[in-house]
Amino acid sequence: MATSPFKKIGFYYRTDVPKTALWEERIRRWIKTRYPHAKILPANTIPRTRAHAPNLLIVLGGDGTICEAAQKYLRWNPLIIGLNLGHVGFLASVRTQRGFLKGLESIFQKKYRKVPRMLIQATLLRRDKKIFSSYALNEVGIQNLWGLVDLDVFVDGHPTQTIRGNGVLVSTATGSTAYNLSAHGPIVMPDIKCLIITELLDHNLPTPSLIIKRDRTIELVVRDFRKKDQFIVRKTAQTADVVLWADIEKMVAMEKGDRVVIKKSERLVRFAELDKNYFFKSLQEKFAFR
Repeated sequence: MATSPFKKIGFYYRTDVPKTALWEERIRRWIKTRYPHAKILPANTIPRTRAHAPNLLIVLGGDGTICEAAQKYLRWNPLIIGLNLGHVGFLASVRTQRGFLKGLESIFQKKYRKVPRMLIQATLLRRDKKIFSSYALNEVGIQNLWGLVDLDVFVDGHPTQTIRGNGVLVSTATGSTAYNLSAHGPIVMPDIKCLIITELLDHNLPTPSLIIKRDRTIELVVRDFRKKDQFIVRKTAQTADVVLWADIEKMVAMEKGDRVVIKKSERLVRFAELDKNYFFKSLQEKFAFR
């Protein structure tokens, strides 16, 4: 009977994703058989105190679910192992279902690397008053949901870009394979700590993405947009045309003149990595490299 290196173990998954509940039950039985003294917490329960927080968080799903879990458990900073039930799974520790239990065995035997991932923090200022603040693992974006928005981009106070288009993304290296990739931004190795600025459908002369050092401050200023009030932000019941969002999970309606300040956060998210060349193998699978 082995001793578990993790006192408390949690599960997180989206209940509408096929096979998640079946895999949770299978993994629970596997843990209880081998590590009966480990405490397994109720799935999808976000702890309010450290006493109820997991040391290990097992996430069943794709990159979106893993990113969502990282947001929800950020305060407690558990080690995250992602078991991919999505597509490629750039953030997952194990890509295929046939490797789930073998991967978990490596985790419990401490045969893994702890990989810290950088977070960014975005603060929305309206008439110099803080309206909203959030962390993001992948990206922060400003976007007009149905039209154009005029934006100015500054790095350390220096103007770098004027955008008249759908919006702009500020991504981490982790987020370079998410929305940034869909917007034709660059792919950056996840252990490179940097910020990536990528415009969205700019009507001006297209500007390449800009990769900047992690210690710089980015400021995004909303200059103008046509107000139509065509959408409603569900959590706040605000009408919206242009929104600020962080990892899609958190969203707020924006007004003309709003400023968003984005900086590297001192907080980190810890992922378990089992394969040294995992990122390159994920790229190979995604793009069918030979």
